[in-house]
Amino acid sequence: MKPRFANKVAVVTGAASGIGHAIATGLRDEGASVVAGDLVPQNIPAGTLGVQVDVSDEGQVQALIDTCINEYGQIDVLCNNAGVGGVTDVLNCTTEEWDLLFTVNVRGMFLGIRAALPHMLSAGHGVIVNTASVAASVGLPNRAAYCASKGAVVALTKQVAVQYASQGIRCNCVSPGTVDSPWVGRLLDQAEDPVAMREALVARQPLGRLGTPDEVADLVLYLASDQASFVTGADWLIDGGIAAG
Repeated sequence: MKPRFANKVAVVTGAASGIGHAIATGLRDEGASVVAGDLVPQNIPAGTLGVQVDVSDEGQVQALIDTCINEYGQIDVLCNNAGVGGVTDVLNCTTEEWDLLFTVNVRGMFLGIRAALPHMLSAGHGVIVNTASVAASVGLPNRAAYCASKGAVVALTKQVAVQYASQGIRCNCVSPGTVDSPWVGRLLDQAEDPVAMREALVARQPLGRLGTPDEVADLVLYLASDQASFVTGADWLIDGGIAAG
C-alpha cells in the first residue's frame, strides 16, 4: 500500500518533544519529507531536517518555510504545534506571562500560516493542522492566559478554513486534553506533591488516564491526509472526555 504522505513535504513546529515529535515521526514513517522546527532541533526525529526556530520571531518562521521550499520545492502540510503553557488565574497572571502565551501560541501560528500560504495557494492545495487544547472549550482552573490563547487558535483556524477553502486549502485544529508529555512532566516537577497532582490530572479525564503523544499524532495525520479531504474548519477534541463532563 502506498504511504499516505508519499511525495508530500511537511513542516512541523515544536518537533523536538511530546506531540510534535510524534507528529514529525508519524509523517516521516508514512512517506513525507519532514522539516522539523524547534528551539532545540538536536532532539528532532532522525530522518527529518531539523531547523532551529523561535516561532514568535517573524524572520525565523519565514526562514523555516524558506528552508523547506529551498530544500524540497514545495510545502503540502503545515503542523503548527509549538506552544507554551501557563498556570495562573487572572489575578496572578502577569502581563509578561499573558504576552508570552499569546506571542508563542497565537502569533507563532499566524506567522507560520502566513509564510506557508503563498506556496500552498500557488500549488492549489495545502493542509494546515494547528494544535489547540481542550482549554479552548472549557474553563480550566489556573489557566487564564492558556485558555484564552488556545481559544484564539481555534478562532484563527476557522477563519483561515473559510477564507481559503475555495482555493484548495484545508485548515483544522486538534484539542488535546492532558497528554503524558515533557510539558506535563515539568509541571509535576514543580508541584509540591507531584503524585497528588498527577492523580488529579488523571481524575479530571473521564477515561481515567492521560493521553499519549502518539494518539494525538494519529489524529493530526488523519486530518493532514487525503482521507480527511472533506474536513475543514473543525476543532477536533481528543481529551479523554473532559469537555463532555
